[in-house]
Amino acid sequence: MNIRDMELPDTEVCSASMEFARDVSPPFLFNHVMRSFAFGRMAGQGRGLEMDEEMLFLGSVLHDLGLVKDFIKEDRFEIDGADAAADFLSRRGYPDRKIQVVWDAIALHTTPGVPQRKQPEIALVQLGAGIDVGVVPVAMLAEEPVARVLEHYPRLGFKHAMLEAVADMLKEKPYTADGNFSRDIGERLIRDFQVRNFCDAVHGAHFHD
Repeated sequence: MNIRDMELPDTEVCSASMEFARDVSPPFLFNHVMRSFAFGRMAGQGRGLEMDEEMLFLGSVLHDLGLVKDFIKEDRFEIDGADAAADFLSRRGYPDRKIQVVWDAIALHTTPGVPQRKQPEIALVQLGAGIDVGVVPVAMLAEEPVARVLEHYPRLGFKHAMLEAVADMLKEKPYTADGNFSRDIGERLIRDFQVRNFCDAVHGAHFHD
């Protein structure tokens, strides 16, 4: 598969997943997941990692389905997205053992530390997305290929749009911000946003010390 001279894994499931992500996602979000794959692959190549590019692509291109209205359920957006991706891949006959890797990559992509101790496909989904979001320095990648990726998949006001997308999701289920990064977004962008404090949960436990 060749998108304006940027090589992507040339398999049927990758083509189908890319079209699926494009169809259901707003343009800013689709471009983000595509950049995430490109940056994750570059980072893996720079580290000399052996990776399954198909699984890396699937985890990257499907990793934010939990921010798309049709797939917002009751859990954290990362898990909603992992479930949606697993369902899509299962219906296409993708192997269960590979679906589990993709599921883990998506469900864990905002979890600090853990993905970087797991297999490359899981680690690199997080790393690619982290570079594009800004929590991992883009300086770890060479400037010229990064510029080409940005030309193919421009940011389209990503910073504002991404924060608003997470905030919109939190308005529907604020409890999912408990213990993760989205709490910062809720507190910054949503009036009177509150999530329980861990200390309150401990002090409120039904035990006598």
